[in-house]
This record gives sequence, C-alpha cells and structure tokens, in this order.
Amino acid sequence: MARAGLSTERVIQAGAEMADEIGFEQVTPTKLAKRCGVKTASLYSHVKNAHELKTGIALLALAELAELAAGAVAGLAGKDALISLANVHRDYALAHPGRFAAARFRLAPEQAATSAGVRHAEMMRAILRGYDLAEPHQTHAVRLLGSVFSGFVGLEAAGGFSHSTPGSQESWSEILDALDVLLRAWPRRK
Repeated sequence: MARAGLSTERVIQAGAEMADEIGFEQVTPTKLAKRCGVKTASLYSHVKNAHELKTGIALLALAELAELAAGAVAGLAGKDALISLANVHRDYALAHPGRFAAARFRLAPEQAATSAGVRHAEMMRAILRGYDLAEPHQTHAVRLLGSVFSGFVGLEAAGGFSHSTPGSQESWSEILDALDVLLRAWPRRK
C-alpha cells in the first residue's frame, strides 16, 4: 500500500537529489527510504526494486537535460549550436553529477526508444546536418560528441584537471573549437 504523501514521481525526484549528493551508484531503496522517513517496504509501493528506481532517475535526468539542451540550441546552427549543446551538458554535469551519471544508465531497448535520449540524438543530428554530415558519418560524430562531453566532464568532476594549468575552462573552449574544425573537415569515406 502506498504511503500518503509519497508518489512514484516524488520517490524518483528524491532519488535524483540523493544521487547528486552521494553518487548515482550509491542510491539504494534502503537509503532512499530512510531519507524519505519510511520503511523500505513502503518505498516498494512506488518502485519495484533498485533497478526500477535507477531507471526512473535515468529517465528523469534525460528529460531534464533534453529540455535544457532544446532551449539552449533553439535558433542556433553550426559552431554556436555545438558550443551551446556542449555547455549544457557540462553545466548539467557539474550541477547534477549524480543525475548526469544516471543519464548514462543502460535502459531496456523499449525504454530507451521512448526516453528523452531520442531527443538528445535528434538534437545532435540536427546540429551535425549543419556540418553537412550524412549517415553513417552522423552516427560516428554523435558518438564522438557524447564521448568528449562525458569524458571531459567526468575527468573534470573527478579533479583530473585541477592539478595543472591552463584551467579546465580554457581547455574546454579549445576542445570545442577543435571539434568545430574536425566536424567541418570530417573525412567522408565511401
């Protein structure tokens, strides 16, 4: 039986907040139930298990990030759109590290197909069409951009750039400039 005041949405939101505080991998139904002031069994009225909880957090994170990205790239093209999209990912990762990690959680194919992850791919592909990239080059470029965004912010969040100069912002700007050049000169093998 569901506890009054709790809903699946509130449980997922509380899980996302906890993920940002302690790390996505550390979020468990038991820890979340304690945070919500309920018994673990009460939490299971809203999510079946830890996997469903993590899936919910992942779907929430993807939706939040897609909404931010859509607003940031609206009306932009080329390098401006690329930089805006990249900055949204970096800013979200720094503000919500647990949720950003959750956005990379492996979803079941049917969940992935209906998630906001589809919007992310569509936005990236729209930006890449501005660089005159068609398939299969778009897919390769989408993977490159995702790897750069996730890799850089992961290393930055872990303190990987704090021990040397120049600062991470300078590196980020130069990397985005280099990505723009690379995308304009993308090799088009047949």
